[in-house]
This record gives sequence, structure tokens and C-alpha cells, in this order.
Amino acid sequence: MDPSDIENTDDWLGCPTPLETCRHQLALYENEFEELNLQLRQARERIFKLVEMHAEISKECDYLRSQLSAAKAEAAEANSRASDIETRSNWELMSKNRHISELNAEVLALQGKSVFQKSPAPTALD
Repeated sequence: MDPSDIENTDDWLGCPTPLETCRHQLALYENEFEELNLQLRQARERIFKLVEMHAEISKECDYLRSQLSAAKAEAAEANSRASDIETRSNWELMSKNRHISELNAEVLALQGKSVFQKSPAPTALD
């Protein structure tokens, strides 16, 4: 047997020929290409869904911001009204206290007592 024939394995049983090896490699590449195309298509679908979700969330966010602005304006208006009511109430209380003081001064004057005289300290028996 010639030593160069030892390296030639093309005629061995069960060994693929170079053409068969190329066809097998081509089939592997085609399967990988199809799988990558499928993954790409699925990724694009997910991206499209995410973009749609983002658009919906953005709309909802804008709507909630407008509601928040309206609620803040309403709260500020209610706070202003409460402040006005409190101010008016304080003025009315001061006016009533002044009127009560004037009436007390008249009563004391009618009783012949001095308005500026200190009244005796109340005792436990009073």
C-alpha cells in the first residue's frame, strides 16, 4: 500500500464526502438562519407591543397630570376660601369681644363701679 493512500479516507465506509459535508453545513446554516429570523420577528413583535404600551402609558400619565393640576388648583382655592373664612371669623370674634367689653363697661357704669378698677380675686366660695 502506498503511504499517500493512508491519508485518503474518501472511500471509507461511513465517512461523508466533501460534498455531503458541505450540504450538511449548508443545512445547519439554513436552520440557524431560520431560527434567527424567527427570533428577530418575535423581538420585533415584542418591541412593537412595548411601543404601544409606552404610548398608552404616556396618554394615561398626561391625563393623570392634568387631573393632578386640577386637584391642586381646587385645593388652593379651598385653602384660600378657608383662610378667608378664618379671617372673617376672627374679625367677627374680635368685634363681639369689643361689643361685650363695651356692654360690660356700661353695666359697671350703671352699677356705679369704675371700669378701670381691679375686681377682687375670686375666692373658692364664689
